[in-house]
Amino acid sequence: MILITGATGTIGSALLAHLVADGVSVRATTRDPANASFPAGVEAVHVDYRDPDTFAPAMAGIEAAFLNGLPGPDDTGVDAALVEAARAAGVRRVVKLSIIGAGDPRLGEPGRWHVPGEEAVRESGLEWTILRPNTFASNTLSWIEPLRAGAPVPNLTGEGRQAVVDPRDVAEVAAAALRGEAHHGRTYTLTGPILQTGREQAGALAEVIGRPITVTDIAEDDAADFMRSAGLPPAFVEAAANGQSFIRHGHNELLTADIEHVLGRPPRSYATWAADHRDSFA
Repeated sequence: MILITGATGTIGSALLAHLVADGVSVRATTRDPANASFPAGVEAVHVDYRDPDTFAPAMAGIEAAFLNGLPGPDDTGVDAALVEAARAAGVRRVVKLSIIGAGDPRLGEPGRWHVPGEEAVRESGLEWTILRPNTFASNTLSWIEPLRAGAPVPNLTGEGRQAVVDPRDVAEVAAAALRGEAHHGRTYTLTGPILQTGREQAGALAEVIGRPITVTDIAEDDAADFMRSAGLPPAFVEAAANGQSFIRHGHNELLTADIEHVLGRPPRSYATWAADHRDSFA
């Protein structure tokens, strides 16, 4: 039995689908099990990150746990509490979802959010793997609204290049780490196969949907105001601005072979992700 915390999130839901397709017994956490819409056969269990007393029942009888906590400005040590609950329940293996650049001072405050969780995992005495995925290809789903309105899509990272990663690849690496001991003690940085600017991603998507996409560059000094005007909460705006600056200034120009090392195949490209999600943009 494998436990997936954050089972309704981008990676958690993809991991859930992958494990279920492979016939693995899965327990998925949610604040509201009665209204959960998980695939048939998945055991839904109540977990509230604000109530650590809900962690122990979720961990009972679990072999391996995927830890997708609540790092951020309001974090109350969820990752460390999940690790402690796993250890107390006799869980054998944990896989922690982190971010690319964790601990890098150039990333600012968001770079520190995952550090305590990573440290808790490494010091747990359990088998562990840490995943540091790059920006998700699926983040460009935020372009759907302007595309439907006939408006330009925003580019908030200038000429900064990055190798965005397909969430399905992250989920497949997580599944491999949860099911096999060969990944114990490894920290995997998960990237796509090529470096692209935001404009180049838009160009790739334009080819997929068969129509031009206009891009408007948002200056670094204007990025925070742009996001606030879109109704994004202040804590998100500050974190996002730090991440965008990190990319804009070339600090995320990184390619790794970790996905190919684990899965035995190259990572999916952004163009492949876009093609597989064409209907969302059409």
